[in-house]
Order: sequence, then structure tokens, then C-alpha cells
Amino acid sequence: MPAAVLRHQAALLRYATRLLNGDVERARDVVQDTFVRLMAQPRAEVEGHLAEWVFTVCRNRVLDVLRKEGRVKRFEEGQVERLTAPEPLPGRTMERTEQHEAVLRLIGTLPKNQQEVVRLKFQNGFSYQEISRITSLSVTNVGFILHTAIKALRSALAAQPE
Repeated sequence: MPAAVLRHQAALLRYATRLLNGDVERARDVVQDTFVRLMAQPRAEVEGHLAEWVFTVCRNRVLDVLRKEGRVKRFEEGQVERLTAPEPLPGRTMERTEQHEAVLRLIGTLPKNQQEVVRLKFQNGFSYQEISRITSLSVTNVGFILHTAIKALRSALAAQPE
């Protein structure tokens, strides 16, 4: 189990921090609680789907924290596209950095549910099925949310001056 902490701690902290609107301290508490709960689980209960398990527990703990604080807002439909490209040529590094920052800013403007699904898919590499299990959304809904977010990001990027 200590290997699970090393493997998933950074990704969980990023995920929880985003869900908690940038509150790193609360995110650390949630992630710590996630790993405490993991240690209490029989190994057989989590083997084969550890990443899904810790992300699901982390998400549920964040929602508990938000509910307790009365800040839970209904997630809206939507999704986002991952922009990937081979390593840029040396002269294009600045351009790529600016484009990356623009995409990250635009992701931050998406509805919360779209941000979450996009980050689970493209930042953490989860499949639609894994995202479905983590978020308790149907696989179809995950696909719809991603499609909507990608469409919104494409439109927003196209509208930006070059």
C-alpha cells in the first residue's frame, strides 16, 4: 500500500485541489483521508482497480467536504479535448507554452463537471469506463460531457486572436 501512496498521491492532490477550487490545504486533508481509508481496506477489495478506487474515494470525500460547507453546486454537462503534439521545434517552444496556458485557462472556464471529466481523461489518463465509476456518471454521459467540453474549447480557441 505505501507504493500506492507514492504512485497516486500527486495526481490525487491535483484532482482534489481542482475540485476544491484551489484550496491545497483541504485537498491534502482529503487525500490523506483517502489513503487512511485505503489502508483499512482488505487488499483483495482494491486489487486490479486501485487507481479507480482511490480517485472515487477522493472524489466522494471532496463532495462530503463541500456538502458540509454548503458549497455543493450541481455539475453541468460538457467535455474537453486534449491537445497533444510531438515535441515542438526549438523556435516554437514559446508559442506552444502560450497555447498550453490558453487551453488551461479555457478549461478553467468550463462548468465544473466538464473540468472534472476533462482532467480525469486527459490529465490522469482514465478511460470512459473508469471515469464513469469514479464520478458515478454513465459511460454515455461521460462521453457526452467530453464531447461538449471539446466543442466548447474548440470554439473558444478559434475565437481567440492569434
